[in-house]
Amino acid sequence: MQQFLLDVTASINDFLWSYIIIVMLIALGLFFTFRGKFLQVRMLPEMIRSIKEGRAKDDGGISPFQAFAISMAARVGTGNITGIAIAIALGGPGAVFWMWVIAIIGSASSFVESTLAQIYKIKDKNGFRGGPAYYMEKGLNKRWMGALFAVLITLSFGLVFNAVQSNTITIAFENSFGTDRLIIGILMTLAFAAIIFGGVKRIAKMSEYIVIVLAVLYIGMALFIVIMNISEMPAMIALIVKNAFGFEQIAGGSLGAALMHGIKRGLFSNEAGMGSAPNAAATATTSHPVKQGLIQAFGVLFDTLVICTSTAFIILLSGAYTQQGLSGIELSQAALSIHIGSWASGFLAIMVFLFAFSTLIGNYYYGETNIEFLKTSKAWLMLYRLSVLAMVLFGSVAKVQLVWDLADLFMGLMVIVNLIAIAMLSKVAYAALHDYLEQKKAGKNPVFYKDSIEGVDNIEAWDAAPSSNK
Repeated sequence: MQQFLLDVTASINDFLWSYIIIVMLIALGLFFTFRGKFLQVRMLPEMIRSIKEGRAKDDGGISPFQAFAISMAARVGTGNITGIAIAIALGGPGAVFWMWVIAIIGSASSFVESTLAQIYKIKDKNGFRGGPAYYMEKGLNKRWMGALFAVLITLSFGLVFNAVQSNTITIAFENSFGTDRLIIGILMTLAFAAIIFGGVKRIAKMSEYIVIVLAVLYIGMALFIVIMNISEMPAMIALIVKNAFGFEQIAGGSLGAALMHGIKRGLFSNEAGMGSAPNAAATATTSHPVKQGLIQAFGVLFDTLVICTSTAFIILLSGAYTQQGLSGIELSQAALSIHIGSWASGFLAIMVFLFAFSTLIGNYYYGETNIEFLKTSKAWLMLYRLSVLAMVLFGSVAKVQLVWDLADLFMGLMVIVNLIAIAMLSKVAYAALHDYLEQKKAGKNPVFYKDSIEGVDNIEAWDAAPSSNK
């Protein structure tokens, strides 16, 4: 049965990723980049200011930084370690170049989707919630489209992607310590259950601390390895560029393989345009939607250009990617062991556990907020939570390829639906950006009102402008 599922999902994925998704991602990413006048570059200082400002907490709500942390908790996971290793193993060193490209142009897509999520968010008992399902319903007046997206993201993030995380954790521990995968899966499921029954506030708090600590530790380790191998850096960069365009055939690094695997695994990690991060972006209490859009755009750049690149450099500088039979977490562990000794394999297993556990938290929340979009019901929410825990346990013992192929399939369908929606609504996001920049020019701290953009209806969570501001 697993072989049948492997064959079917592989065939569908080849078609989706080779002919539809890559074209849509690049075309719309470039459109948003030019439409926003390269905001991901020119507004980088503003992004950093927004993150600093976002650490201030609003009473009873989730701060912009905490919303950013939830999205980073979902981004910063096994995709940064295992996914990049798979991309290099299957697509060669050139996959790293295309991973960078999709992150830079995808950052503009992330800005659009997260700004829209803020504009069309709604109030609930915890503060705010929103995301693609909500802007599809309120911005496009297409609830059916929102419902389709809600089902896809719940299946992909809440169920399949969480199986990917647990799969990587148990393989890493088995590889390093010889532990039984089922036992690790059971312990992890019990620990995760304690968190998801605590609500979104606990999810936000856990994400804020785990992400910061992990990112600093991992980047510091990668920086140490780069410094120790600094003389080899020019040759490694040249290798990446040559393989990106098929000039050399190393580890299967043809142009097609490098392009597809670099984009696929880069997207799995940074989630630009996928429609996932907007669910977290919508929860923030902020004065203007553009602030959260800028913060999330920065998240894409940081995830790929810093954290994913750290993994890529560790692997490429080790030379381990040329060994036959190494892929995924085993490749990352082998590369790290070459650099800093055999103890590094166990250290990375623990690091992967923490990375993946933080991702479980973010992924779970994305499913929960979309379950609430479909139907506000304690019974449905309980069924979802039990299903998530079951998939975490399933992923801990499943075959690697099947889990990743299912993740690619649902991710691809999500991307298509979301990209269509943000393409249709992008004018609203850029109208908000214009409003933001006009207020900045006037020396104000930008504040958004429901009537700040003419001709836009169904905005619920924002107040009307005072009469003096109209």
